[in-house]
Amino acid sequence: MESKLNGQVALVTGGTKGIGKAIADKLSSSGAQVVITARTAPDENTNVHHFIAADLTQPEDAQNVAKEILEKYGRIDIIVNNAGANLAPGGGFSTLSDEHWFNDWQLNFLSVVRMNKLLIPVMIQQKSGVIINISTNAAKHPIWEMTMSYSSAKAALNAYSKALATELGDKGIRVNVVSPGVVKTALMLEFIENLAKSSNITVDEAFKAIMDKVGVPIGRMAEPEEVANLVGFLASSEARYITGTNYAVDGGAFPTL
Repeated sequence: MESKLNGQVALVTGGTKGIGKAIADKLSSSGAQVVITARTAPDENTNVHHFIAADLTQPEDAQNVAKEILEKYGRIDIIVNNAGANLAPGGGFSTLSDEHWFNDWQLNFLSVVRMNKLLIPVMIQQKSGVIINISTNAAKHPIWEMTMSYSSAKAALNAYSKALATELGDKGIRVNVVSPGVVKTALMLEFIENLAKSSNITVDEAFKAIMDKVGVPIGRMAEPEEVANLVGFLASSEARYITGTNYAVDGGAFPTL
């Protein structure tokens, strides 16, 4: 994959940690100039990626990101909408307030729609571009005790992505979805710890409960790089006939074909 993306400009939202960082590093190693966003700067002091501080739930921040990219580089070739999180507490419908629902939908769905809308016109002018939206297998297999509002927002993202792929296909723009399962990130480990506290069980018991609920034949969490490898392929010209598709990276967890 080295040098496959030379001369291309890529945006990875939520690109400072976990899956996002792995994706940013993968695209950079393939030759792309990578712009990353997050609310706070990366923990590591690095000049490898162009960092823009942004909270993409805020329209003005998304506008600033698009403006800075286009002023500095004059183009955008790859958008990886990775920023997202399961923000609401577990426990099912009765625990979820309007604010919980709003926050999950703002971060996991509307921020993606907002960022794409700002940058797609440039891709249309270029007659080329790749959009990869990072979803989750929980969008198809929601866990009511843990992911109700998050799953619904990501399910909307899946439907939006399919519609967008259909709309933009004849304009030279490909749109795909990557849906990770359980991935070993700091955010996932924090989620497991919070579940343990709220359920009054140990962290090991909480982890086992999640793995039992999801059911992963490979028997472990994914490494972030294992998700990034697929994103790198989909961003490249080797995937030039692939659009409108949702790829699971879940160790075989999804229970149907």
